[in-house]
Amino acid sequence: MAEAVTESDGADPVAEAGEAAARLRERYDELRRIESRIDGYGRDRVEAAADAYRRAQRVLDRFEEDAVGSGDFESYVRFRGEFGDAVDVDDDTPAGDAFEAADEAVDKRRLSESDFAAAREALEPAGEFVDLLEAYDDAVDDYRAARKDAREARKRLDSRLDELREVAGMADADLDADLDRLRDPIEAYDEGIREAFREFFKSASAREVFDFLDRADATPFVDVDVPPTDLAEYVETHAAGEEPPATLLEYADYTNSKLEHYVDDPGALRTAVAVHRTYLERLDGEPLTLDWPPKPGDELAYEIDELVPLVGRIADDEVVATLRSVRELARSDEYERLRRAAEVRDALDGDDLALIERGGADERLAEAERTRSLVDDVLAETERE
Repeated sequence: MAEAVTESDGADPVAEAGEAAARLRERYDELRRIESRIDGYGRDRVEAAADAYRRAQRVLDRFEEDAVGSGDFESYVRFRGEFGDAVDVDDDTPAGDAFEAADEAVDKRRLSESDFAAAREALEPAGEFVDLLEAYDDAVDDYRAARKDAREARKRLDSRLDELREVAGMADADLDADLDRLRDPIEAYDEGIREAFREFFKSASAREVFDFLDRADATPFVDVDVPPTDLAEYVETHAAGEEPPATLLEYADYTNSKLEHYVDDPGALRTAVAVHRTYLERLDGEPLTLDWPPKPGDELAYEIDELVPLVGRIADDEVVATLRSVRELARSDEYERLRRAAEVRDALDGDDLALIERGGADERLAEAERTRSLVDDVLAETERE
């Protein structure tokens, strides 16, 4: 089962998707409300009013200092001309009275700061159209962000739906089953075979170890790394091959002068062993262990049939007996119930296990499916060209 993103991570994809859909609906409705206001005036007329307001404000800002009082007459004349052009709007422009009132406020032979203030105050109704266009731009940004969030939340919900379908499919597991009856012998065997291989690696000759690995490789259920060809050839043709692999690794650390006392060809040992140090160091009994959760009964029993003669070559009778006891359990009537419980407990996290334990898996799945349908509806209904 893929790594889940569930409530245990502090996030609930089902709730998040529902919330994202609600936010998208709110942002879409707000955008439509603003669009409706703009459409009521006509976008071109709204933009004309906003542009005229901005032009008029720029003229006021630029000339206020020079055109007031007994200032520069030329500046006054230029101001009157530019301001008149700025507030000269079409008759159907919204807030047309505001532009007219602003022009009247500065239509004097001599201007004061209060006249400029009066003009700005008169323009305020037209400034609302600037605010309206800015609100529209913000609403578009908010809508796009909300739509992106909703799509991403839907993807996470899709993943969670797949997980919940798996969880619902596992609701048949008996989570009250005593897994120790299955786990204990498997763990005992795994520990025993690992230790047996460690001893084998330290005490048996490299030739025996490599022969064992070749036999293991021929066993369908054992996945071992066979010795590299040059290393296997060295072990077969040199006297040092009668030493355990652990000893060969020690030899590889000796100086040439010291190594000459132990092997007849120090260079050959360094070439064969030192180059493959990593391979030798990684050899362990892991390929001989049993999986957890274990395989189905017939498959596990067949695997153990193959393992018993192989394990018997390196492990004591107790380890072999433990392995056989697992095979007996795999062939028993209760095995599949135990294996299913182990499989489910291994696959699911605490939240999903709790769903099964309280019988809520189907209900949670149905809730997620309803939310998915809701998100799809909202995405479809709030789509814009």
